[in-house]
Amino acid sequence: MLGKILLTVDALGLLFGAPLADMNETHQYNPRWPPHAKFHNGQTITLSVMLGLLTLYYTWRSHPGTSARDSINTAVLCGSIYWLAGYAALFFPETAGLDPEFGGPGFPQGKIFTGFLGVGIMGWAYEMYSLAS
Repeated sequence: MLGKILLTVDALGLLFGAPLADMNETHQYNPRWPPHAKFHNGQTITLSVMLGLLTLYYTWRSHPGTSARDSINTAVLCGSIYWLAGYAALFFPETAGLDPEFGGPGFPQGKIFTGFLGVGIMGWAYEMYSLAS
């Protein structure tokens, strides 16, 4: 059960993190952002919420004939994609984790991404250990 709770914490980070962090003056309501950048911000928020819902579904689903291992493996995959994509975004040209007008350069999301990614992986590992016992 502890593993599923940790995966649920990861899912909650996905469900609420991007909407809370990006629906403000630094992102969606930033008048200096062009409409296409705002489109991609909306895409990112939606992706985060969808991955959070999938993480919850695969963490807690219980259907006859499905493998618990497959469900937990899929849950951690869904729960990790967004956080890993956040790290990968730093490798694209002219990207930064924080705009200069808001105190950049920097990558304050790094701690948050690492925390939720770590919680999800710990939850997965705990569930895999429990299933092997």
